[in-house]
Amino acid sequence: MAALEGDKTMNELATQFDVHPNQIKQGKDQLLDGMTDVFDDRPKAAKEPEIDVKSLHAKIGQLTLENDFSGEALGKAGLLGSANK
Repeated sequence: MAALEGDKTMNELATQFDVHPNQIKQGKDQLLDGMTDVFDDRPKAAKEPEIDVKSLHAKIGQLTLENDFSGEALGKAGLLGSANK
C-alpha cells in the first residue's frame, strides 16, 4: 500500500521493509492489476468444472456391463417383459 501512496521512492520502501526494490514494483503491479477485477461491474463467468473423460468412459462401460448382465439374468429367469427381449 505504501508503494501506491507514492510518498517514498521504491528504494526508500525497499530499505524500510528490507526487501529488494523489484519486489516492491512487482507487488505494486499485481495490486494494480487485481484492482480492475475488484471494481469490474461485469458478472464473472462461472468456471466450467474439469471433466475427467476417462472416468466417465469407465463408468459408462461398467453400467453397460451391469445392464447387459441384468438383462440376461432376467431373461433366463423368465422375468423380462416381452417388449425387452
